[in-house]
Amino acid sequence: MTGQQHPVEIDTSKPHTARMYDWYLGGKDNYPVDEAMGRQMLTLDPRVPVMARVNRAFMQRATRWLAGQGVRQFLDIGTGIPTEPNLHQVAQEIAPDARVVYCDNDPIVLAHAGALLRGTDEGVTEYLQADVRDPESILEGARKILDFDQPVALSLIALLHFISDEDGAHELVGRLLADLPSGSYLVVSHATSDFTPEESKAATEKLKAAGVTLALRSREEFTRLFAGLELVEPGVQVPHLWHPELGEPVPGQDDGVIPGYGAVGRKA
Repeated sequence: MTGQQHPVEIDTSKPHTARMYDWYLGGKDNYPVDEAMGRQMLTLDPRVPVMARVNRAFMQRATRWLAGQGVRQFLDIGTGIPTEPNLHQVAQEIAPDARVVYCDNDPIVLAHAGALLRGTDEGVTEYLQADVRDPESILEGARKILDFDQPVALSLIALLHFISDEDGAHELVGRLLADLPSGSYLVVSHATSDFTPEESKAATEKLKAAGVTLALRSREEFTRLFAGLELVEPGVQVPHLWHPELGEPVPGQDDGVIPGYGAVGRKA
């Protein structure tokens, strides 16, 4: 997919959500501006690193569930900086022939593409540099690796709360799903202000001042992302309560509210 990758200069003058996420998870692929904003978020809610780990654990459990249902193709948009196990490792542990396409717009993720591409010999793991706001480019690139006549699991993990309604978050989801066949799935995790309205308002304002959009959605707004899909049991849940039997609990996940939702929906 080298034809889809365009070298981009890394902007270290303002925080980037992927690098902040890396900092929350204890990674080293971030800059002082990311750590500074991350620390500001911790003053509002010290459990943000726990939330980041809960989110990763949800992705892993959802991937295990999907692979157990026979899904063999995965399109993961908003991949982020690699942390193990990555989605392809989880999927290919169950189904060595699984095909995975990762997609992100952060050039620092591109720098780690080599690590992302270490999958099984039987399967395929590829990386596409593109922005979720350009679904046509994503679909064009993904078609070169995935068979759109067979079900695809579309993963949007901790991504859509950075896309406002004005930027067409719901329309982007609909466009990405439109080309996927019957039997495909949508996997989404998303932050919300439902449980912590004051802290969420302060976080939104701090990030906005730093040039980062945070579009926290209610349970009802989150559920609308799955319009026309059949929600997989147990439906919309706080992330760590979605099929907890499929993974180990994250330390600290029960020490207070996890202000987010996770769900998986099937396209009929």
